Amino acid sequence: MRCPAAIFLCLYSPLLWSSAAVAAEPLDTVQSIIESQIAAFLDDDAATAYAFASPAIREKFATEDAFFDMVRKSYAPVYRAGNFAFGRSKIVGDMVVQEVLISGPDGKDWTALYQLLRQPDGSYRINGVHIVRAAPGPEI
Repeated sequence: MRCPAAIFLCLYSPLLWSSAAVAAEPLDTVQSIIESQIAAFLDDDAATAYAFASPAIREKFATEDAFFDMVRKSYAPVYRAGNFAFGRSKIVGDMVVQEVLISGPDGKDWTALYQLLRQPDGSYRINGVHIVRAAPGPEI
């Protein structure tokens, strides 16, 4: 099969691939952070789960145990997530909002909207999670 030159150039242009990789990079990073924190909750690893929290969250919950206790009591679908999948995402400046569809320990489906902020050192930290029983509307 012959590929027209314009399509060939679009598919194989390193410049196009590198710009797509740069655009995907923050999303890959924040999704990895969310996966790692969920794994830490499932392993009852308070220190690792707390390490992904932003400075503002750490200010509210000064110890790993206080943070872990809050998540256990108020965010059961995140604390004991069953299956989960990433949904839509939105990048606004230094903030990424990532939708996560979660099957909670009660067997019900939940939507968690994670907000991650880029830190001065370039890393991302979780700055908050909003959980809703129903899926959000067309925009996040």
